Amino acid sequence: MYHIGLDIGSTTLKMAVKDQDNKVVYQSYKRHRSFIRDVAMESMQEIIDVIGNDAQVTIAVTGSAGMGFAEQVNLPFIQEVVSTQLAVENQYDHIDVVIELGGEDAKILFLTGGTEVRMNGSCAGGTGAFIDQMAVLLDTDLASLDKLSLQATHIYPIASRCGVFAKTDIQPLLNQGAAKADVAMSIFYAVVNQTIGGLAQGREIHGNVMFLGGPLTFLKGLQKAFQDVLTEGIQDYIFPDNAQYFVAYGASLYSRSERVMNAGELFKAIEEQQESHQFESHVSPLFKSQAEYDAFVERHNKTAVPRGNLESYTGNSYLGIDAGSTTVKLILIGDNQEILYEVYEASNGRPVDFVRKALLDIYRINPNIKIASGAVTGYGEDLVKTALQVDDGLVETMAHLTAAQAFLPNVDFIIDIGGQDMKCFRIKDGVIDTIFLNEACSSGCGSFISTFASALGYSVADFAKLGLFAEHPVELGSRCTVFMNSSVKQAQKEGASVEDISAGLSMSVVKNALYKVIRVNSAEDLGKHIVVQGGTFYNDAILRSFEQEIGGNVIRPEIAGLMGAYGCALFAKNRPAKEKSSILDKEALENFEQITDTRICDLCGNHCQLTVNRFSGGRELIAGNRCERPLHKDRVAADKLPNQMAYKRQLINQARAKGKRPLENRRGTIGIPLGLNIYEMYPFWMAFWRALRFQVILSPFGSKDIYLSGQSTIPSDTVCYPAKLMHGQMAYLLKQGVDAIFYPCLTYNFDENISDNHYNCPVVAYYPQVLDANMKALRDVQFLFPFYGVHNRKRFTKTIVNDMRKIFNIPVRETKEAVEEAFSALEDYHQKISAFGEDAIAKARDIDAPIIVLAGRPYHIDPEINHGIDQLIESFKAAVITEDALPMDPNNIETDVLNQWTYHARLYNAAKVVREEKDMYLIQLVSFGCGLDAITTDEVRDILDEKNDIYTQIKIDEINNLGAVRIRLRSLFATIEEQNRRDRSAIKEGEGSDNVNE
Repeated sequence: MYHIGLDIGSTTLKMAVKDQDNKVVYQSYKRHRSFIRDVAMESMQEIIDVIGNDAQVTIAVTGSAGMGFAEQVNLPFIQEVVSTQLAVENQYDHIDVVIELGGEDAKILFLTGGTEVRMNGSCAGGTGAFIDQMAVLLDTDLASLDKLSLQATHIYPIASRCGVFAKTDIQPLLNQGAAKADVAMSIFYAVVNQTIGGLAQGREIHGNVMFLGGPLTFLKGLQKAFQDVLTEGIQDYIFPDNAQYFVAYGASLYSRSERVMNAGELFKAIEEQQESHQFESHVSPLFKSQAEYDAFVERHNKTAVPRGNLESYTGNSYLGIDAGSTTVKLILIGDNQEILYEVYEASNGRPVDFVRKALLDIYRINPNIKIASGAVTGYGEDLVKTALQVDDGLVETMAHLTAAQAFLPNVDFIIDIGGQDMKCFRIKDGVIDTIFLNEACSSGCGSFISTFASALGYSVADFAKLGLFAEHPVELGSRCTVFMNSSVKQAQKEGASVEDISAGLSMSVVKNALYKVIRVNSAEDLGKHIVVQGGTFYNDAILRSFEQEIGGNVIRPEIAGLMGAYGCALFAKNRPAKEKSSILDKEALENFEQITDTRICDLCGNHCQLTVNRFSGGRELIAGNRCERPLHKDRVAADKLPNQMAYKRQLINQARAKGKRPLENRRGTIGIPLGLNIYEMYPFWMAFWRALRFQVILSPFGSKDIYLSGQSTIPSDTVCYPAKLMHGQMAYLLKQGVDAIFYPCLTYNFDENISDNHYNCPVVAYYPQVLDANMKALRDVQFLFPFYGVHNRKRFTKTIVNDMRKIFNIPVRETKEAVEEAFSALEDYHQKISAFGEDAIAKARDIDAPIIVLAGRPYHIDPEINHGIDQLIESFKAAVITEDALPMDPNNIETDVLNQWTYHARLYNAAKVVREEKDMYLIQLVSFGCGLDAITTDEVRDILDEKNDIYTQIKIDEINNLGAVRIRLRSLFATIEEQNRRDRSAIKEGEGSDNVNE
């Protein structure tokens, strides 16, 4: 008698056979690529070869993809969590927690303290599929990735919520020269943090912890990362042999009580398995005939660019480079804008090597070529520009606009879709008016298609062609790559062909671009003169889907994937001439060297992890810095403009120092966590408690260490990062040995007369209750989180007087005096903020500098939350003020949404002030996970659009990669400069000046 366990996961099929003595006689681990029946038959034949065709067997099926198979073959099914528990308890009797990572599934099984399982939903972040994607990104296989990780010396913060987020963090590191070994181990750390933060969700992982599943069996680096991160409360780490088979072992045990059959019968049942569903599609084909496709191709072929002969060319040439997130594009043009040389390849994280080899190839073809000027754009701009001494750097949006206008001078909308980046911008009067960038999701980008093409065994080009004439495209909607996996597999099971899936995915790319990134209501929102570009639009299926979706034709340049490089080449040609380009010549290129190192910067509290690149000739590039200190630049220059965020942080530091001063006859020590509404209320509460003779400990600004110290107690992975930081802030206060921690619940904020009501958002108002419920350590200290209504001064005074008398036996008079001091301190704070704002505006206008209203919430001044965005804006020679520094106008109460939140009302008020001021520009900071900002962002944009003002939005969370932020800011300031140049020209023209282009 043999007992078979069949574990069908999302990507693999595991089979284990045990005999009556519980001894394993066969086991196999295979990737099924959605061909589950075929792989099951293959494994079953191997079993028969071992035990014989007539052997008596029982079987049970388990796994995330096992239920449908079990139903179709009429086999018993056991839920995988139960199966795991059976196997663990059969072989071990002292396990407290089981962590299992599969292909697209991850789970934590708590066996003591109340049995419970925590599983991932539809996101495969932090699983084997995620690690597979990262290995591809590093141009290696899993075994090599694992070996690399064990050589790491530094850990970078990388998101693991899904592969797309991680790519956004990893690619800039590779482009900046970060060691692959460090990136590899950082990937494993990201998986661990996702497991703790995303799955454990506040429940403590302690005792004896067992690790199961393929990734945790084969990847030693991942095992090490878990042991490095999970330290507190862990007694033992158990990595059993054959851990990838444990779920199958459990199914084998379960099958012992099921019906008996012989092995041959089982094989035949699997062989005869039929899918019970039939695929249906209600989507029209992309092309109904070859003739229709030929007409489409002919129309788009009209956008060809003239070519020249590099070998025989004798004039000046101009170089354009686009060092993108995953690819590098290079173009050399002649005096007549003809292309002399072009190349487009994957950079594999080495853009400098790529460009150097391309330049040497140009010199090989024409040793006498004269490169008069060059420009570079893209994520690798700084690296390539410094390394090879390229003349100019150009922000991506301006490079693409320059190229698009060469094909369509009156272009009013450009959409560029690359490998994992999407840039869309509206053009008004030849100037960029509005910019849309995908924040951290590439579901509408090229990598979305390449992921599926690779999974199905096709090249991207071949996969794209398959969908052109598909008769029944799969309707997949607009979702992220990971969510789409299950839809694609389901469509396959229902009979959809690869052609149908290819066409459906192309349609999904377009829907994601239009309805998630641009968020259009109708095709008219895009404009009438549209240029599409980026390598993704080489895919005719995607281009056709785009035209069908908007109901009109667009221009796709023949060099759609090279437009960034072409725009740079045109810019280089049109820039003022100089005697000689600074680009390295042939000899310098042949002798070029690059050395990369990493170090931690200790010049400020950010503790940035720097990547230092040193090049031939003594040139150096430092990347990874949030401020200019490691660049050896003077940060207190005379022309430095005011930064209100920095000023607010200065006030906090002053208050913190004052709070720590010893007091005579003090009653004790009160800890206050710095976060959420405390960022604005700290003057109030610190003045109150000090008036009552308490020493006040205000926790520090956020940091990665602060976040990680409280990560294990965070109950939700989707709450905003400012809220997640509160767990670490509380952990910090607990370590200070305070007598009590005070963090009140405040349903209402103060009424500033600019809104219909004055609520705090639910997270801000009630997060103390979340902390109390999820941080066991708070039970060891007096945690005070009363409900107060500070907006009603009389009622608040009465309530807190009673509380202080009951809790601390403080006389009524003392508490009332403390309340008066608290309100006075808050009023003084608001006056300082208002005065600073007025002064900042005046100083900026004295030198005709732009004024940036960096609008968000009070907690967005935290350097860990904003990642130094205010300092980045400083580098553009602009003044930075916050939304609460502007006059609060009661006439600004009217909005198109329910205006009932104090912080949101400030955003709307600020937008209405900014749209009336020619030198003010609003940038809105938005936290991922903030549901309310889905409303505020649209409303603020609409308010600014009424006066055609530029709206810039920046989404932020725990990942501090500022690549997309820099693009937005540089685009904004480039647009501001172009508008100002035109205004100056118009004034001079009006005055009769002959030199209108000065």
